[in-house]
Amino acid sequence: MGSLYIHIPFCQCRCAYCDFFSTTQHQLKDAYVQAVCAELAMRKDQLPTPFIETIYLGGGTPSTLSIAQLEQIFEQIAKHYNLSTLRECTIECNPDDITPQYLSGIKQTPINRISMGVQSFNDAELKLINRRHNATQAIKAVELITQGGIENCTIDLIYGLPNQTMKTWQNNLQTALSLPIKHLSAYHLTYEEGTAMYKLKDMAVSEEISCLFFDTLLSTTTQKGMHAYEISNFAYPGYQSQHNSRYWQQKPYLGIGAGAHSYNGFNKRSWNIADLTQYLNGINQNSRKFEVEYLTDNDVYNELVMTSLRTKEGVALSKLKGKYLPYFLKQAQKHLKNGTLILTDTHCCCTPKSWFISDGIICDLMV
Repeated sequence: MGSLYIHIPFCQCRCAYCDFFSTTQHQLKDAYVQAVCAELAMRKDQLPTPFIETIYLGGGTPSTLSIAQLEQIFEQIAKHYNLSTLRECTIECNPDDITPQYLSGIKQTPINRISMGVQSFNDAELKLINRRHNATQAIKAVELITQGGIENCTIDLIYGLPNQTMKTWQNNLQTALSLPIKHLSAYHLTYEEGTAMYKLKDMAVSEEISCLFFDTLLSTTTQKGMHAYEISNFAYPGYQSQHNSRYWQQKPYLGIGAGAHSYNGFNKRSWNIADLTQYLNGINQNSRKFEVEYLTDNDVYNELVMTSLRTKEGVALSKLKGKYLPYFLKQAQKHLKNGTLILTDTHCCCTPKSWFISDGIICDLMV
């Protein structure tokens, strides 16, 4: 089965840490929705199956779209794909977009999961990263989602912010886990060049403090009964992200919209141009502007290692074909000896404590 990713690039304002493709040109939303619908029709045969397992509306801020605009997109999806197999349909939302009326409209669509970018429950931190909500609004939004009958709610948090203290991080976690959420994504801040936050990179917390933050994240979620199934993702049983898990398992997905990426499940990646005007013009002229990358065997191996070692299960040895299995096992010896990797009959994985330093381990295992 396949997956669809729909990129909605519109934001009310740009967050200080974000380097994803986004725009504040809201006057183009109607034209963009029409282009997304046209691209869905144009590329309807590019997945290996019409049966869809997951849909993810990401951004940007998809909750800036009206219910009518969301319905227009889903009507087009239903024309070209079989949704009888749909297990999970996620929309990313900002807390200040959540109202009872909006939730009532969402319930009329296939959406059954809301991912909300909270990032912090500390108002000073929210101001620092230029979020447009406050902590009270975030808490209220989660409560409204539950009251609105959408059980599957996940929130995002960021840690490692400039001058962030352990007390602040613990308070963020405790507040998050006191709410009726089913899933938590927690990401360490990265200072991406070109973002407003990049100017503050000299105020970054130390690696030692970052490791303590991650240890606190692991211990706190474990105490609450959440399982860590990927380095940045934690869920109560039965609520891990089906869509994101497909990325980590190298399964095919089709990306629709400006800047959206696609993967055929084997050796081909493609991505739409990350420019709103050029995207709209290309779709309107029936000449989609995109780029393609064909992966070598080494590329496929490296991506398998990179994505799999971020997960609890790790690398499935059965996926290491030909020369790559003995190479992998040879390169892994150092980490097996020092206890940062664990080898079973079927998989090789990082220990939870070594997840935070997994980038170095992954580099050692790559070709």
